[in-house]
Amino acid sequence: MQGFAPRVKAVLGPTNTGKTHLAMERMLAHASGIIGFPLRLLARENYDRMVASKGVRHVGLITGEEKIIPPDARWFACTVEAMPLDRHVEFVGVDEIQLCADPDRGHVFTDRLLRARGMVETMFMGAETIRPLIQRLVPEAIIETRPRLSQLRHSGPSKLTRLPPRSAVVAFSAAEVYAIAEMIRRRRGGCAVVMGRLSPRTRNAQVALYQEKEVDFLVATDAIGMGLNMDVDHVGFAGISKFDGHRLRRLTAPEAAQIAGRAGRGMRDGSFGSTADCPPLPEELVRAVETHDFDAIEQICWRNSDLDFASVDGLLGSLLAPPPRRGLVRGNDASDLETLTTLAKDADLRAKAQGRRRVRLLWDACQIPDFRKIADDSHAALCARIFNHVADTGHLPVDWIGGQIDRLAKIEGDIDTLMQRLSGVRVWSYIVARDDWVRDAAHWQARARAVEDMISDSLHEKLMHRFVDRRAALLMRRLEEKEGQDLLSAVTARGEVVVEGHSVGHVAGFSFLPDPAAVGDERRMVMRAARRALGEEMPRRVGRFEAAPDTEITRTPQHRLVWQGQEVAKLRPGHSVLRPLVEVIASDFLDGPLRERVRRRCQAFVDAEIAVVFAPLFSALEVGRNAPKARGLLHRLGEGMGLARAEAEDIAAGSAVRLAGGGIAWFLPAMLKPGPMALRAALLALGAGVAAPALPLPSLTSIPAEQPWPPGFAEALGWITAGPVLLRLDVAERLAEELRRGTRAFGGRMLLPRGLASRLSVKGEALPMVLRSLGFRLIPAPSLDPGAYGPPVPPMLVPLSPGRARPRAEAEKRQTPPRPDSPFATLANFRRPDAKLGSGRR
Repeated sequence: MQGFAPRVKAVLGPTNTGKTHLAMERMLAHASGIIGFPLRLLARENYDRMVASKGVRHVGLITGEEKIIPPDARWFACTVEAMPLDRHVEFVGVDEIQLCADPDRGHVFTDRLLRARGMVETMFMGAETIRPLIQRLVPEAIIETRPRLSQLRHSGPSKLTRLPPRSAVVAFSAAEVYAIAEMIRRRRGGCAVVMGRLSPRTRNAQVALYQEKEVDFLVATDAIGMGLNMDVDHVGFAGISKFDGHRLRRLTAPEAAQIAGRAGRGMRDGSFGSTADCPPLPEELVRAVETHDFDAIEQICWRNSDLDFASVDGLLGSLLAPPPRRGLVRGNDASDLETLTTLAKDADLRAKAQGRRRVRLLWDACQIPDFRKIADDSHAALCARIFNHVADTGHLPVDWIGGQIDRLAKIEGDIDTLMQRLSGVRVWSYIVARDDWVRDAAHWQARARAVEDMISDSLHEKLMHRFVDRRAALLMRRLEEKEGQDLLSAVTARGEVVVEGHSVGHVAGFSFLPDPAAVGDERRMVMRAARRALGEEMPRRVGRFEAAPDTEITRTPQHRLVWQGQEVAKLRPGHSVLRPLVEVIASDFLDGPLRERVRRRCQAFVDAEIAVVFAPLFSALEVGRNAPKARGLLHRLGEGMGLARAEAEDIAAGSAVRLAGGGIAWFLPAMLKPGPMALRAALLALGAGVAAPALPLPSLTSIPAEQPWPPGFAEALGWITAGPVLLRLDVAERLAEELRRGTRAFGGRMLLPRGLASRLSVKGEALPMVLRSLGFRLIPAPSLDPGAYGPPVPPMLVPLSPGRARPRAEAEKRQTPPRPDSPFATLANFRRPDAKLGSGRR
């Protein structure tokens, strides 16, 4: 018996596809798991989500600077570098796996791609560009591609003063970020600032400033491109070049897409373009971002992870080993390797680094991250001192640790000074997280975290002071608080929003339509006053909507739900044609709970309409559940909303559930009435993504075959193709049964009933084709007395023979139209599979 092989899966696609959400759900469904993120910010954010789901006792956080490992921890959120691969867990996940190609950090992601495995399941999430290399390097991986949930469109260049609210401006240096943020503060009231050097606490405070709409703009570096989920509608590029730590280069298309993809969230579309001094984005870049079409990654970065700790030279040699496989290349030398190379030149240190334990200790010290990036030898000196202390005494001096952390515990200085201190605290947070280096590590971790929080709060305040216009913020706050009563606002019974006695717009459904005449500062003030008034009005309107009877809600052919003359929701296909879903029309004035209340009321309306109109169908399905032979037919009947094509084996099943028809199709007569017919058409159109079409009058028995309907729509509605016309299913079934009885009664043939064309509302010359579609053909009637004079004898009907070939459409087109008295037609259609031919006698 073969052993169990854990499943390896790669979930690839652009931003806003739900990849990370899927991985989190999969991990928490297992008994244990580890998931690695590219940023400490993301690890902390998802750690909080995991705690909310599983409880703080069962969730751990492991990053370079922070370790929270409860004794009962089973699920871990980590940075990719800090993933504890020696832990055996059922699930292992790595986010943003395309970073394998990053020249600086790629070797870590590549190592996880090749070596990190869960006992049951392993999942890699990232961009589609890495698919070929995963297929080559991890051939056992199952690859799933997920499409973006919303559209991303290029909107062209925009001035900073014309950017729409809820925009993020992306720059590629701190100086550019500051300059743009200053301009937005002067012209637009203020903005939040997000940069990679911010601590999670400062970053979250700045994001909250934006998310809570205290400011409508965000200025950031490309740090927002890696998994930060915010309500951004538009991304403006202030440049398309960046310094990557080695050289100034142009953004690649995948990098631009990663940043632009922050626009739009869930099902809401987003846009991107250029702004400030950035030139218009190149057409090829725009096309690639909009279509998510990028060149595949041809090689990824690798560094040997099977290290030789026998000596310093052996360690260096193993770190510099060449890649063993095609598609793997060496990236840039990481800071740990550069530090080791520097320290290896120190003869005294080399003399101390003897033996595997000491060499490993030296390598651990060299791996302390260089967050400060001062560009001198201070970082290497710090690593050397830590190695010497631990090698000599087994731990770091308490006084030295305390002095170094206390030296950073200051909140004076400008923004850059505080960020530099944060970088220093991050280094010491990493050091004191090593409980094998530090006595009472938990105490020093808490001390470092407290200093980081103190500096983070001060940094947030300084960012607020510099980049938010406090006078504008105060005005907006007064409009939302009681001090703002000098601007009186109200909503009339007709939905008109009045501020200081002047109409500034009106409420449409659950949205606000401002008066276009209000401009400039006046518009800004009255809009905020109107928002305040609607903050009280919207819950009341939602309550009235919930209490409204179904008669006040209507469904439009465009699949919208309308209340009080305004659209409040739209329908979209669900998992079943009989269970469409409701999506509430987007509104800034509906929060999550209010939107859910509206959605539930709309869903109740839709479900009630289907239950009432389709009651005969549901009754038949329920009754038929006790008939095992009818299960297949019942399934088709449910999918067809009361109609199901007849099959030979359905005879007993059809009688068991008391259906009509059975020659061409089975059907419930009640489901062909106008109400069910109209609802069936609407649900079919919803599934096809088109508006519900106009239907024929209920009194018609036939209509022209050419109808502006999607393919298959006529049959699904209960019309069958009969030559140049569509024939109503119940009429066709009833007529076919009458003719079958007649031909059987008269020995296999009968005279054509008079008035049949009028009964079917078709022209006489079309009748042979209509009859042929029902399984009959016309032959001339024999004359009893060739010499007698009198009225002409009608032609005779005979069933089609089972072996008669169905004429091809091209042959039909070549034939001339039959004369009115011609007994022949050339249109084939449905015929009951078990129909018996007559005896052939006259």
